[in-house]
Amino acid sequence: MTDAARPKVVALGGGHGTAVTLRAARQYASDITGVVSVADDGGSSGRLRKALGIPAPGDLRRCLVALSEDGNPLAAAFDHRFSAEAGDLEGHALGNLLIAGLADALGSFTAALEEAARLLGAEGRVLPATAEAVVLKAVSDTGEVHGQVAVQNAGRIAHVSLVPADPEVPAAALAAIAAADQIVLGPGSLFTSVLAVLAVPAIREAVNASPATVVYVCNLRTGTETEGYDVAAHAEAVLAHGVSPDVVLYDASAIEVGMLPVPGQAAAELTARPPTAATVHDPARLARALAGLVG
Repeated sequence: MTDAARPKVVALGGGHGTAVTLRAARQYASDITGVVSVADDGGSSGRLRKALGIPAPGDLRRCLVALSEDGNPLAAAFDHRFSAEAGDLEGHALGNLLIAGLADALGSFTAALEEAARLLGAEGRVLPATAEAVVLKAVSDTGEVHGQVAVQNAGRIAHVSLVPADPEVPAAALAAIAAADQIVLGPGSLFTSVLAVLAVPAIREAVNASPATVVYVCNLRTGTETEGYDVAAHAEAVLAHGVSPDVVLYDASAIEVGMLPVPGQAAAELTARPPTAATVHDPARLARALAGLVG
């Protein structure tokens, strides 16, 4: 496939799931953009967010590393996490600190991500879903909870939203969505990653207005946020947050399917083999499946 025939792909979400999607997109896309939630308030990201007032950098760091060349020593350093022997640095990922430092030096969080991408030789862009730090809010069976860590442990979740409710979105993120040939939602934590991005009104509206094929990649297993969910329940949650995917992509060998609420569906073998300690998507298999769903 020539570069001219390769699609422009935008991946929405956060954390490890979107990083896998970006690794997959490198194999078939000509232009790649990750639009990533910055609502995380735990761990290293939460500490830097609280201390410096910046959007959470951790998921952005993972996605930048995913777009860098395999074996890149700087990418490995970005993911290096300091141990207890490092004192106040304990638990911090070096890449998070570097992004925070670049933001302070350059006066712009988005500019910091651009410079980090240049340093890593990233094959694409990673942009925050919001230009400011936001708080994830959920309505659950235990009541209303605030903060990503609290939402993760809230039990049965009905809906998520953000505080502030309509945050500013980087113009480059909206432009990438408008120009995309394919928009990939997930995989990843349903409510705290995927839907945390769709909870941004401007992003949700841009996805719905885009001519791109919208693919929701379902998780391979359930988690604390989605106990008892099948593929259909995942898709129903996406619909309930205002976006109707053109295609739901899933691995029927990994998770129960159920009665899907959208007509477009695709089953494929997506699970990494041989099995690892955690069930994860294989980037090469995901790339083949997504490439077949373009246009």
